[in-house]
This record gives sequence, C-alpha cells and structure tokens, in this order.
Amino acid sequence: QVQLVESGGGLVQSGGSLRLSCAASGSIFSTYVMGWYRQAPGKQRELVATVTSGGRTNYADSVKGRFTLSGDNAKNTVYLQMNSLKPEDTAVYYCNYRHWPYDYWGLGTQVTVSS
Repeated sequence: QVQLVESGGGLVQSGGSLRLSCAASGSIFSTYVMGWYRQAPGKQRELVATVTSGGRTNYADSVKGRFTLSGDNAKNTVYLQMNSLKPEDTAVYYCNYRHWPYDYWGLGTQVTVSS
C-alpha cells in the first residue's frame, strides 16, 4: 500500500500562484510515475502533469509554461508550482502514484481561482 498526503490548495485570484505538495509513504517502489490530475465540476478527471522516478516530466497542453512539476526522490514527494493561474484552473487536484499494476490516489485538494 502507498499513502499519499496532499497539501497546498486554496483560493487565489486570477494571475496568482499556488504550490501543491504530495508526499508518498508506505511500499514505495524504486521506479514509479507520480503527478497530478484535476477534476472540475461536471467534467472528467484530466491529466495536469506527471514525473517519472527518472525525472521525465509530462504536462497537459493547457498548463505548459505556467505549471512546473518537480520531485524529491529522497522524500518521495512531488511539488506542483502553479503560476499565472486562471479561473479555468479551478478544480479538485488529485495526486497520483503509479507502479504497474498499482495505482494510488490522494483524497484531493481544492484549488479555486477567482476572476
């Protein structure tokens, strides 16, 4: 089992910044993919950004140039720096940890961007 603890959500004005953190604990594998997905009301959950244990990142087109995902392997933690936030970024953000065939999710943290 892997436990994911998320922090850093909140309310921010358009153009502002937030930083999300996700710490993994438990049965951590040496190779994995961690990252963030988000789900807005009435919409499907979508990819925001992921990073592999080897440092390779992948971003949704909608956040490229605004969001930066980084990882600290020693702490099994990933950080999502979100800049130039827009109202359409409003969603519940979920941390995800994957090592096939295992797939773990955090409880989610609310990010609200006011216009």
